[in-house]
Amino acid sequence: MPEISMEKIMNLLLEKTVAFSEAGVRIVLIVIAGFVLLRVVHFLLHRMESVLIKTREAGESVPGATEKRVKTLSGILRTIGRFVVWTIVVILGLDQVGVNVAPIIAGAGIAGLAFGFGAQNLVRDFISGFFMVLEDQVRVGDVAVVNGTGGLVEAITFRTIVLRDLSGVVHVFANGTVSTLANMTKGWSAYLIDVGVAYKEDTDKVSAVMREVADAMQREPEFGGKMLGPIEIFGVDNFGSSEVVIKARLKTQPIQQWAVGREYRRRLKKAFDARGIEIPFPHLSLYAGEATKPFPLEMLTKQGASA
Repeated sequence: MPEISMEKIMNLLLEKTVAFSEAGVRIVLIVIAGFVLLRVVHFLLHRMESVLIKTREAGESVPGATEKRVKTLSGILRTIGRFVVWTIVVILGLDQVGVNVAPIIAGAGIAGLAFGFGAQNLVRDFISGFFMVLEDQVRVGDVAVVNGTGGLVEAITFRTIVLRDLSGVVHVFANGTVSTLANMTKGWSAYLIDVGVAYKEDTDKVSAVMREVADAMQREPEFGGKMLGPIEIFGVDNFGSSEVVIKARLKTQPIQQWAVGREYRRRLKKAFDARGIEIPFPHLSLYAGEATKPFPLEMLTKQGASA
């Protein structure tokens, strides 16, 4: 067995030390680069938050809703960015110490593919929820109709949307299963009203009374701030079996349409009564009748027949 001189051993140790030192320096540089990249990502996300809040807060009906939505999005993006950056740092660090990272990358790809197949519904819910929040389709506090079910939106996550209907029942929908979404209170709301009057009434007079009642409500502080303009009377909309239908609309602040509409109906009924305007309704007359009299019976005998 050949002898190894001390000089060769020292040279070998020196080479290994230098190699490990260079690898250590490169690893430190990679970690520093990772921290710098994270700072850049955080700075860009912070700038994005400021820009989105300033551009969308002006038209916001619910104070603070835009800020909450933007911060939720930036928090998710910040978490994703942190995960991606540190994953790259770890893989590059392992490569510097001589670890073959190709199997790790391939295994991560296979694992990600398997997870995607196994949790495809969860991924679909997450992606749908992300774009639902990003595009500001619906917010907490809105009244929405999801898949035919209406209610107040109580919570929105990246997986579910939660509604509470008028009866207090809570409905939970996975974001990936939402096929139809109607927001009834985004930006402004409206209360549609169909007013039926008798055929003998003058429709122009009826329209003038409707406009007068709405204008009086708009001048009051209690309802003036909730109404976004004068009443819109579209005109005669239908000829019913016993009534002429006039359609109108009241534009209001979000979620105020029902309060304004109910008060308007109450006042309109009083105004119609005071002006003698008839609101027809179906009548039903019941006739009891009389008891049927017995049929008279006659005995007919042939002539010549014996009694």
